[in-house]
Amino acid sequence: MKPALRVGLNLTYLVEDSGGSGRYARELIPALLHAEPALELTAWVGSTAPASLAQEPWADEVRWRQLPVPGVGSPWHLWFELVGIGVQARRAGLDLVHGLANVTPVAPIGIARIVTILDVIWMHYPDAMDRRARVVMRTLAPLCGHSSTRVVAISDAAAVDVAKMLKIPIEKFDVTPLGMTPPRADRQVSEQADMRRRLGLRDGPIVLCVAAKRAHKNLDGLIRALALLAKEAWPEERPLLVLPGSPCAYEDHLRALALELRIADDVVFPSWLDDSDLEALYEAASCFVLPSFQEGFGLPVLEAMARSVPVACSNLSSLPEVAGDAALLFDPKDAHQIAACIQELLSNRVLAAELVKRGRARCEQFTWSRTAELTLESYMRAVKSRRDAAGNGHTDA
Repeated sequence: MKPALRVGLNLTYLVEDSGGSGRYARELIPALLHAEPALELTAWVGSTAPASLAQEPWADEVRWRQLPVPGVGSPWHLWFELVGIGVQARRAGLDLVHGLANVTPVAPIGIARIVTILDVIWMHYPDAMDRRARVVMRTLAPLCGHSSTRVVAISDAAAVDVAKMLKIPIEKFDVTPLGMTPPRADRQVSEQADMRRRLGLRDGPIVLCVAAKRAHKNLDGLIRALALLAKEAWPEERPLLVLPGSPCAYEDHLRALALELRIADDVVFPSWLDDSDLEALYEAASCFVLPSFQEGFGLPVLEAMARSVPVACSNLSSLPEVAGDAALLFDPKDAHQIAACIQELLSNRVLAAELVKRGRARCEQFTWSRTAELTLESYMRAVKSRRDAAGNGHTDA
């Protein structure tokens, strides 16, 4: 009988709103357990871990260990992430420790160590992360990347960028693209007229972009593209650009830009939306546009495709490898190209229908089962590398 692989997961970063990194953990863990039933998982969480974690269907299949220190940001919390978890993992006889969000033990502990470095967008666009977190990451990301046995990236583009920016050999990387969770058939969806009324959306075509309001998302380029469209003669009402998400300083800039370009009435900034309103917004959208300069992966592209919304997106970073032939691609630095793609999606319904069809097929290529399989392969490489190094007399790898 094949011996169980004993894996420790650093989930101490999880809080109530962990965004994409939180979804990564919640989707990857059950997929790993399904892909390898003999897998033994131990997970470390901090005092800030969401209570809902214990209610996950797979929670009873994981051995949970809570850090006996204050939450994220305290010096003792960081010490446990970098040293304490490794010490406890070795005492527990684990084969490896995997940090799912940029941090894993760095001290030599005699077992394999893997770190997922989601992206280094903050090195290109400092405003993507607050100053304190940026200072910490400038130390931790290269330290964890260089000291780990293997490094996991979530796209080929991210692997190349992380390797270059942190000066880590590309041969050390394993790429495990994220999966797409199909929308549930029984999901709650707000009634269209009610959703439009509450969010202040007029009738007519909606251009939707679901993205964090950060400079690297290039939402100002999208607004400039809409201003070019506004000059065209439309047979129906002019398209309405909808940019949901929590208010921030960048949103103030976007509002000022829309006002300057005289399209303030054509851009709406709903704040945080619950799932039912967001699903209704996807149903109402005529197209979805993601104009980012850089993405670690680009999951919103697949989320739109899974909901039968035609997509146009940037031709930079990881987005072409995620979108494939199921989206129109544009140079995000060229507002005229963005505008042309939007106009094509709104006016050419035959093309839009074809992209919707391709989009559904594209989503089927990105599953959490595949993510888990590739992650397990990375685990085996790391364990083998560690054992080979030990056999050659090295104390750690």
